[in-house]
Amino acid sequence: MEWQIVTKNEQETQEFANYLSNFVYKGLVILLYGDLGAGKTTFTKGLASGLNIKETINSPTFNIVKCYFKGDINLFHIDAYRLENNKQDIGLDEYIYGDGICVIEWPNYIDYLLPKEYLMINIIPLSKNKRKIILTSNDIKNDKIIKEVKKYGA
Repeated sequence: MEWQIVTKNEQETQEFANYLSNFVYKGLVILLYGDLGAGKTTFTKGLASGLNIKETINSPTFNIVKCYFKGDINLFHIDAYRLENNKQDIGLDEYIYGDGICVIEWPNYIDYLLPKEYLMINIIPLSKNKRKIILTSNDIKNDKIIKEVKKYGA
């Protein structure tokens, strides 16, 4: 299943991700695609806000993974950008298959670790502030999330 929305600025992107947080569940893996500067971390900030995570959310590029445990559900934020061509086991499966929600930026660099079921989100810049956000699911459980978020703004 696929659905898309266009947001006009960072605030709208965060508000949409905040709304999406109402339908997430422990064990959900979100594959977050988009070029540099597309708004992947902005999206994650909105999701974290919806999970009542008060900590500052920033890109885990140099850390690879950041964990947030002080919210409604644990959030594991992985940035796999620096893992291109790296097939070493660095323990990411503990987060991907952990007891929280795992958001993975640049998931194509660790495709060998990814689960069969996921929610894919592609963020495409349309202008300086405007973004097209495309949600794609490959299973029934995540189809339900898309069905719920279709009601956004209704």
